[in-house]
Amino acid sequence: MSDATAQTQTRTQTSAQIGEHLVANPELTPTNDPTAPANLLAEDAARTLLREVGIDSIDLACTLGSGWGDAAAQLGELVAEIDAEDLPGFHSSGVSGHSGTLKVLRTSAGAHILVIGARTHYYEGRGVDAVAHGVRTAAAAGAKTMVLTNGCGGLNADWAPGTPVLISDHINLTGTSSLRGAHFVDMTDLYSSRLRETAREIDPDLPEGVYAQFPGPHYETPAEVRMAGTLGADLVGMSTALEAIAARAAGMEVFGISLVTNLAAGISAEPLSHKEVLDAGREAAPRISALLAKVIDRVLAP
Repeated sequence: MSDATAQTQTRTQTSAQIGEHLVANPELTPTNDPTAPANLLAEDAARTLLREVGIDSIDLACTLGSGWGDAAAQLGELVAEIDAEDLPGFHSSGVSGHSGTLKVLRTSAGAHILVIGARTHYYEGRGVDAVAHGVRTAAAAGAKTMVLTNGCGGLNADWAPGTPVLISDHINLTGTSSLRGAHFVDMTDLYSSRLRETAREIDPDLPEGVYAQFPGPHYETPAEVRMAGTLGADLVGMSTALEAIAARAAGMEVFGISLVTNLAAGISAEPLSHKEVLDAGREAAPRISALLAKVIDRVLAP
């Protein structure tokens, strides 16, 4: 091989390598582009879900957080239950208190509810698109309303463990967003005031507060809790905010409700544990399940 030929091949290979770096990374495609991988995966999951269940669309979706798992039984008749691993993009949660399945329920009025028991938390390390995947799948399946629940720490000493609190707003302390690129979405009324009023028609004594999402998985320090309170938070946890952002971006009406499972660090002298979260959820389950069922029934009323 002549020196000239070798130099030409080297230049060709170098140009090809540079070209590879100049090609847009699909993972960086803005989330308001239908061809973004996160959106295509959600469409695929929605098609698979609807085909497996044998229905045309979902009317409302509900993600059940820690302490809320028993609520599904009161929402309607079970149509189908699918393991998370059988749907594109979903994973079984390794967190106690989460079922690892998706259920489709039919209400007495014939509406279909998707219950997501396979929530992916940001701290699991799968990336923010995985966190928002359940919400995006619900939207792709036709859901117009997204109900987000969680178990959380409370900063208000008057809210004893077992108290349900409506989420009026949130503070995202994760350092990231479920949106990417030039995807600008108004968050002024992220948590629907209309749906909060609907909930208060059922229980006028329901308090409301601002929820702060920390990245986790460690619990917040007392100093971090004081910081959150100074910023305006009443509740602290490790979910919900990133999902709510994605839901609003997808055009869904969002209803958020927290179950105070413990007083936040520094508010109480007691050490924090996940067992405490689960125990508070079990104790409050009958009451909060009935409340959530009534709210969803009212939301879906013709």
